[in-house]
Amino acid sequence: MHLTLKDKIRLSGNVTAVREPNRPDVPAQADPGVISRVSEMLSAIEARGLDAVREYASELDGWTGGTDFEITPKAAERLVAELPVELREALDAGSERTGNFARMQRDRLSDFEAEVVPGVHCGQRYVPVETVGAYLPAGRFPLLASAFMTVGVARAAGVSKVLSCTPPSRNGQVHPAVLYAAQISGTERIFALGGVQALAAMAFGLLDADPADMLVGAGNAFVAEAKRQLHGRVGIDVLAGPSEVAVIADEQANAAMVAADLLAQAEHGPTSPACLVTTSARLAADVEREIQQQLSGLATREVAGASWRDWGSIYLVDSPRTAVEVMDLLAPEHLEILTEDPDYYLQNLRNYGSLFLGEWSTVAYADKGMSGTNHVLPTGRGARYTGGLSVARFLKQLTYQRATREATEIQAGPTVVISDFEQMPAHRDSAQLRLDLVRGRRT
Repeated sequence: MHLTLKDKIRLSGNVTAVREPNRPDVPAQADPGVISRVSEMLSAIEARGLDAVREYASELDGWTGGTDFEITPKAAERLVAELPVELREALDAGSERTGNFARMQRDRLSDFEAEVVPGVHCGQRYVPVETVGAYLPAGRFPLLASAFMTVGVARAAGVSKVLSCTPPSRNGQVHPAVLYAAQISGTERIFALGGVQALAAMAFGLLDADPADMLVGAGNAFVAEAKRQLHGRVGIDVLAGPSEVAVIADEQANAAMVAADLLAQAEHGPTSPACLVTTSARLAADVEREIQQQLSGLATREVAGASWRDWGSIYLVDSPRTAVEVMDLLAPEHLEILTEDPDYYLQNLRNYGSLFLGEWSTVAYADKGMSGTNHVLPTGRGARYTGGLSVARFLKQLTYQRATREATEIQAGPTVVISDFEQMPAHRDSAQLRLDLVRGRRT
């Protein structure tokens, strides 16, 4: 019998569904129409190159800027000149903190070589990919910190070339704050190109002499699907869908704070899941009331309200242990812990994209780059098997080995035995030749 996610949650100890999402048991990004359209576009662009890119840019981006999508340094300078000083300073802070954390991560990824058995030395090296294509979204909301998390972290990893694409607005210009964030993060070239056509152009090498080795960056359902279909031809970061947030809270939590943090992610889009798991029936009721009250005065209430109506949930559980079981099933992108003992959850939770411990941490800080951690994270329960984007994702963990003549016996003998059993004579001969040389049977 197939159990839905809702079924599994109800079976996790003593759980009461105070509010359940009015949604399918699959991520919102799994749309057959999107899959078909993206496949059609990628095939056309691969076959017809920049001609197809220009047609899609005209149709979907409203692009009227001719054949060259690149933003020149002079044009970039003009666009960012009028940005408020305080905004530039805030973006500088976010870029610096995200880069600092990425460099700390890189410093803890060590090359090494060690003797596995006498005479056999194995090692590993971390080598950055060569070319990265970063997609910087600028749709309903310009996500300014995305450049820190993609371009900046790639630079911290030692990537030698980073290209960026961001969609133009209907006046044909890219968002100046997105442009500035990309510049301070270290992008080499930036192009006014959005959606599937941007990812395809970077992957197929239509914007630069070198095709991208890796594509990174968040986007809408079409962007996520393009990355999925291009994966294998290029590396990707994660298959991110609509933003998600979950909160574990107990009776000491501030209901207004819980509601505000849930709505902060719900305003990303009308299909963004938001979930509260709590051990307090009083808090569950208070948070529901607070959400409705805060929505009434929220400028983005049309979006956030739709998200909470269709994708919001509240579960009442009997213990912290049950809260952990429920949350590990949900495997949310962002998870806040607003409880008396947040360290219990740090030690026991396994499935989440990024964790926020205590009332003085909030997802909003990380979203804007202020805490330094990466906000490109797995959604759609992807946190069950992967973490988010980090400096390590831009590094290839390469292994090598070297052996002495004296180590031949301990390697070749067992290799001959296994190869004979597998009926792979060429493998056997490769090992036996060396064994014969060591034993003086060959010269």
